[in-house]
Amino acid sequence: MSPLVIRRRAADARRETELAEYEKVSDQIKITQRDLEQDGFSKNPFFHGIIAEVPEHLKSKDGHPKIGYSLYFCTYSSWKGRAVYMEDLYVRPEFRGKGIGKALMAKVAQLGLAAGCTQLNFTVLDWNKSSLDFYLKQGCWDVTSDLGYHCMRCEGDALQHLAQGDL
Repeated sequence: MSPLVIRRRAADARRETELAEYEKVSDQIKITQRDLEQDGFSKNPFFHGIIAEVPEHLKSKDGHPKIGYSLYFCTYSSWKGRAVYMEDLYVRPEFRGKGIGKALMAKVAQLGLAAGCTQLNFTVLDWNKSSLDFYLKQGCWDVTSDLGYHCMRCEGDALQHLAQGDL
């Protein structure tokens, strides 16, 4: 696909909704467009975003030139040092299989390396075989199966109780 432009841009709640629908978790969305703009484009952003865009004449069936995105942020490994975490990698369905996901992921890797990161981390849903295969083809490996790590989360009331020392 040409000409594809990948650049840093504001996140868009519409694309987050598309990803949540694809992942079958649209009921989990709790943020607004304003939250995304504030958290990603303030003086000290919590995350960074890149967008894949095509010229108007190549836009999606429903008229969007923005056809994919990635959200990422810096983390730190106590064993390996600086790392980049790719929270989202999404390409609109009609543009999949055309190198756009690879170009977005490559850009996140380039930005991570430029920041001195030694690894790129992310999660993939267990049912998403096409994405898992894609990541494996990029040279990534499955930390869960190889090292036995599990991704854990604490949120809502449990997070409040933990913060208050109640648990």
